[in-house]
Amino acid sequence: MSEIKTVGVLGCGLMGSGIAQAAAQAGYQTTVREVSDALNGKGKAGITKSLDKFVEKGKLSKEDRDATLGRLRFTTRVADLATSDIVIEVVTEDLEIKNALWKELDGLCGKDTVFASNTSSLTIAAMAAATTRADRFVGMHFFNPVPLMSLVEVVRTVTTSAATFERASTFAASPGTEPRARQGTYRVTLNLTLGPH
Repeated sequence: MSEIKTVGVLGCGLMGSGIAQAAAQAGYQTTVREVSDALNGKGKAGITKSLDKFVEKGKLSKEDRDATLGRLRFTTRVADLATSDIVIEVVTEDLEIKNALWKELDGLCGKDTVFASNTSSLTIAAMAAATTRADRFVGMHFFNPVPLMSLVEVVRTVTTSAATFERASTFAASPGTEPRARQGTYRVTLNLTLGPH
Protein backbone atom coordinates (compact mmCIF):
# COMPACT_ATOMS: atom_id res chain seq x y z
CA MET A 1 0.00 0.00 0.00
CA SER A 2 1.17 3.50 -0.79
CA GLU A 3 2.10 6.18 1.72
CA ILE A 4 -0.75 8.40 2.92
CA LYS A 5 -0.37 11.87 1.45
CA THR A 6 -3.94 13.15 1.11
CA VAL A 7 -6.62 13.23 3.79
CA GLY A 8 -10.39 13.54 3.46
CA VAL A 9 -12.50 14.60 6.43
CA LEU A 10 -16.26 14.05 6.48
CA GLY A 11 -17.70 16.75 8.73
CA CYS A 12 -16.40 20.16 9.76
CA GLY A 13 -17.91 20.61 13.19
CA LEU A 14 -15.88 20.87 16.38
CA MET A 15 -14.13 17.52 15.96
CA GLY A 16 -13.98 17.51 12.17
CA SER A 17 -12.40 20.95 11.97
CA GLY A 18 -9.90 19.96 14.65
CA ILE A 19 -8.92 16.80 12.78
CA ALA A 20 -8.65 18.75 9.53
CA GLN A 21 -6.42 21.33 11.22
CA ALA A 22 -4.20 18.63 12.73
CA ALA A 23 -3.83 16.85 9.39
CA ALA A 24 -3.06 20.03 7.45
CA GLN A 25 -0.70 21.24 10.17
CA ALA A 26 1.14 17.92 9.95
CA GLY A 27 1.71 18.51 6.24
CA TYR A 28 -1.14 16.61 4.57
CA GLN A 29 -3.23 17.98 1.70
CA THR A 30 -6.65 17.90 3.37
CA THR A 31 -10.14 18.11 1.88
CA VAL A 32 -13.05 18.75 4.23
CA ARG A 33 -16.64 18.02 3.24
CA GLU A 34 -19.70 19.53 4.90
CA VAL A 35 -23.33 19.65 3.80
CA SER A 36 -23.35 23.43 3.26
CA ASP A 37 -21.01 26.31 2.45
CA ALA A 38 -22.16 28.00 5.66
CA LEU A 39 -20.95 25.08 7.81
CA ASN A 40 -17.69 24.95 5.86
CA GLY A 41 -17.23 28.66 6.47
CA LYS A 42 -17.85 28.25 10.18
CA GLY A 43 -15.36 25.40 10.35
CA LYS A 44 -12.71 27.29 8.40
CA ALA A 45 -13.16 30.33 10.67
CA GLY A 46 -12.65 28.10 13.71
CA ILE A 47 -9.48 26.62 12.25
CA THR A 48 -8.13 30.07 11.38
CA LYS A 49 -8.87 31.31 14.91
CA SER A 50 -7.14 28.28 16.43
CA LEU A 51 -4.05 28.74 14.25
CA ASP A 52 -3.95 32.45 15.06
CA LYS A 53 -3.85 31.58 18.76
CA PHE A 54 -0.87 29.30 18.14
CA VAL A 55 0.86 32.19 16.38
CA GLU A 56 0.05 34.61 19.23
CA LYS A 57 1.51 32.17 21.77
CA GLY A 58 4.66 31.66 19.70
CA LYS A 59 3.92 28.00 19.02
CA LEU A 60 3.52 28.47 15.27
CA SER A 61 5.04 30.91 12.79
CA LYS A 62 2.86 33.02 10.52
CA GLU A 63 4.42 31.23 7.57
CA ASP A 64 3.44 27.82 8.95
CA ARG A 65 -0.06 29.09 9.69
CA ASP A 66 -0.44 30.28 6.12
CA ALA A 67 1.00 27.03 4.77
CA THR A 68 -1.46 25.04 6.90
CA LEU A 69 -4.41 27.03 5.59
CA GLY A 70 -3.06 26.55 2.07
CA ARG A 71 -3.25 22.77 2.48
CA LEU A 72 -6.97 22.92 3.35
CA ARG A 73 -9.77 22.65 0.82
CA PHE A 74 -13.47 22.85 1.67
CA THR A 75 -16.31 21.32 -0.34
CA THR A 76 -19.92 20.22 -0.18
CA ARG A 77 -19.38 17.35 -2.63
CA VAL A 78 -18.67 13.85 -1.32
CA ALA A 79 -17.06 13.09 -4.70
CA ASP A 80 -14.27 15.57 -3.92
CA LEU A 81 -12.92 13.09 -1.35
CA ALA A 82 -12.48 10.39 -4.01
CA THR A 83 -8.72 10.90 -4.38
CA SER A 84 -8.00 10.80 -0.61
CA ASP A 85 -5.60 8.16 0.70
CA ILE A 86 -7.56 8.09 3.97
CA VAL A 87 -11.06 9.35 4.74
CA ILE A 88 -11.88 10.16 8.36
CA GLU A 89 -15.59 10.40 9.18
CA VAL A 90 -16.84 12.77 11.89
CA VAL A 91 -20.58 13.16 11.26
CA THR A 92 -23.62 12.75 13.50
CA GLU A 93 -23.81 9.51 15.49
CA ASP A 94 -26.42 7.91 13.24
CA LEU A 95 -25.43 4.58 11.69
CA GLU A 96 -27.77 4.99 8.73
CA ILE A 97 -26.31 8.38 7.82
CA LYS A 98 -22.75 7.18 8.26
CA ASN A 99 -23.29 4.03 6.20
CA ALA A 100 -24.94 5.94 3.37
CA LEU A 101 -21.80 8.07 3.14
CA TRP A 102 -19.52 5.04 3.36
CA LYS A 103 -21.42 3.24 0.59
CA GLU A 104 -21.14 6.31 -1.64
CA LEU A 105 -17.43 6.71 -0.94
CA ASP A 106 -16.82 2.99 -1.40
CA GLY A 107 -17.80 3.37 -5.03
CA LEU A 108 -15.75 6.55 -5.51
CA CYS A 109 -12.44 5.93 -3.75
CA GLY A 110 -9.52 3.86 -4.96
CA LYS A 111 -8.94 0.35 -3.69
CA ASP A 112 -6.11 1.46 -1.38
CA THR A 113 -8.08 4.22 0.38
CA VAL A 114 -8.43 3.58 4.10
CA PHE A 115 -11.76 4.41 5.76
CA ALA A 116 -11.70 5.56 9.38
CA SER A 117 -14.48 6.60 11.74
CA ASN A 118 -14.11 8.80 14.82
CA THR A 119 -17.27 7.35 16.34
CA SER A 120 -17.37 6.90 20.09
CA SER A 121 -20.70 5.07 20.37
CA LEU A 122 -21.15 2.91 17.25
CA THR A 123 -19.22 -0.20 16.29
CA ILE A 124 -16.62 0.04 13.54
CA ALA A 125 -17.63 -3.41 12.29
CA ALA A 126 -21.19 -2.22 11.60
CA MET A 127 -19.82 0.46 9.28
CA ALA A 128 -17.16 -1.73 7.70
CA ALA A 129 -19.85 -4.29 6.80
CA ALA A 130 -21.64 -1.64 4.71
CA THR A 131 -18.64 -1.44 2.37
CA THR A 132 -16.62 -3.80 0.19
CA ARG A 133 -13.46 -2.92 2.14
CA ALA A 134 -13.95 -4.30 5.64
CA ASP A 135 -10.24 -5.12 5.59
CA ARG A 136 -9.41 -1.43 5.01
CA PHE A 137 -11.62 0.02 7.74
CA VAL A 138 -10.46 1.23 11.17
CA GLY A 139 -11.56 3.42 14.02
CA MET A 140 -9.55 6.57 14.70
CA HIS A 141 -10.67 8.16 17.93
CA PHE A 142 -9.38 11.71 18.38
CA PHE A 143 -9.81 13.63 21.62
CA ASN A 144 -11.22 17.14 21.98
CA PRO A 145 -9.83 19.69 21.38
CA VAL A 146 -7.87 17.86 18.68
CA PRO A 147 -5.17 20.53 18.11
CA LEU A 148 -4.30 20.47 21.83
CA MET A 149 -4.86 16.84 22.80
CA SER A 150 -2.01 14.55 21.86
CA LEU A 151 -3.88 11.23 21.83
CA VAL A 152 -5.28 9.24 18.94
CA GLU A 153 -6.65 5.73 19.35
CA VAL A 154 -6.43 3.50 16.31
CA VAL A 155 -8.91 0.63 16.59
CA ARG A 156 -9.04 -2.48 14.43
CA THR A 157 -11.86 -4.96 14.02
CA VAL A 158 -11.54 -8.69 13.37
CA THR A 159 -11.74 -7.93 9.63
CA THR A 160 -9.15 -5.10 9.55
CA SER A 161 -6.01 -6.30 7.80
CA ALA A 162 -2.66 -6.03 9.53
CA ALA A 163 -1.40 -3.86 6.65
CA THR A 164 -4.30 -1.41 7.05
CA PHE A 165 -3.87 -1.22 10.82
CA GLU A 166 -0.16 -0.54 10.40
CA ARG A 167 -0.82 2.06 7.70
CA ALA A 168 -3.40 3.89 9.83
CA SER A 169 -1.15 3.73 12.89
CA THR A 170 1.78 5.08 10.90
CA PHE A 171 -0.42 7.93 9.67
CA ALA A 172 -1.53 8.74 13.23
CA ALA A 173 2.07 8.73 14.41
CA SER A 174 3.56 10.43 11.35
CA PRO A 175 4.22 13.84 12.96
CA GLY A 176 6.95 12.11 14.99
CA THR A 177 5.44 10.23 17.91
CA GLU A 178 5.86 6.87 19.59
CA PRO A 179 3.11 4.39 20.47
CA ARG A 180 1.98 4.61 24.07
CA ALA A 181 2.30 1.57 26.31
CA ARG A 182 -1.47 1.06 26.63
CA GLN A 183 -2.32 -1.53 24.01
CA GLY A 184 -5.03 -4.12 23.62
CA THR A 185 -5.74 -6.88 21.16
CA TYR A 186 -7.41 -4.52 18.73
CA ARG A 187 -6.46 -1.09 20.02
CA VAL A 188 -3.31 0.98 20.13
CA THR A 189 -3.01 4.48 21.53
CA LEU A 190 -0.60 6.84 19.83
CA ASN A 191 0.70 10.13 21.16
CA LEU A 192 0.09 12.59 18.30
CA THR A 193 2.35 15.62 18.30
CA LEU A 194 1.50 18.35 15.82
CA GLY A 195 4.36 19.48 13.69
CA PRO A 196 5.67 19.50 10.15
CA HIS A 197 5.13 16.24 8.25
